Amino acid sequence: MKTINKDKAKEIIKANKYKFFTAHFIKKDNTKRILNCMTGKKYTPKTNKKQPYDPSKYNLLKVYDLKNKGFRIINFETLYKLNINKTKYIIS
Repeated sequence: MKTINKDKAKEIIKANKYKFFTAHFIKKDNTKRILNCMTGKKYTPKTNKKQPYDPSKYNLLKVYDLKNKGFRIINFETLYKLNINKTKYIIS
């Protein structure tokens, strides 16, 4: 396993758009979550409301959850492990 920082993890995820990856992070209620997901899928809201904030300004990333078939948000502050392109990373 390679050790990388949060900024490098962001770069790796953004460079692998439309590819599947696994993110291990801690949710807001302090439970661990493993999420099989991908980036790049376009979200179309059911209403005409705009999103109230930009996730990238808060160190968040919107991803598509492959298991539950819905959009989720990953907080880079609580991300601790990442598996992408058959490579495992530990986030420090």
